Amino acid sequence: MRVVIQKVKNASVNVNKKLVGKINNGLLLLVGYEHEDSVNDILWTTQKVVNMRIFNDFSQKMNLSLKNIDGDILLISQFTLYASTKKGNRPSFLASASPDKAKILYQKTVNEFENAIQKPIQTGVFGEMMDVSLVNDGPVT
Repeated sequence: MRVVIQKVKNASVNVNKKLVGKINNGLLLLVGYEHEDSVNDILWTTQKVVNMRIFNDFSQKMNLSLKNIDGDILLISQFTLYASTKKGNRPSFLASASPDKAKILYQKTVNEFENAIQKPIQTGVFGEMMDVSLVNDGPVT
């Protein structure tokens, strides 16, 4: 399981020109899965992400977590996180989990993040072409 964590002032995702997810202050998470990933990977990752101290306190030091600020999550499935570019000019995605397995893991990830922050999260649409927009909250990736 690989996650790109982006601290954002706001983020949104559109599918077929229709808004399907939108957040303010929080994290945009791009998540991809490989063949060997399991529920244990999801459990560890969700706790690590929601407790990571990357938000500023009153002294402008990164001492607060997503949970501390009651921030939001926009979770986007991203199989290309396991792209291999070692050979040729076209990426290979052989390391990525199959769509069927990845979809199950993705739904479990959604559920675990909702449990971890005790509120619904926003998502894209698994397997669809998505237009993702964001405004970074500092260069924190």
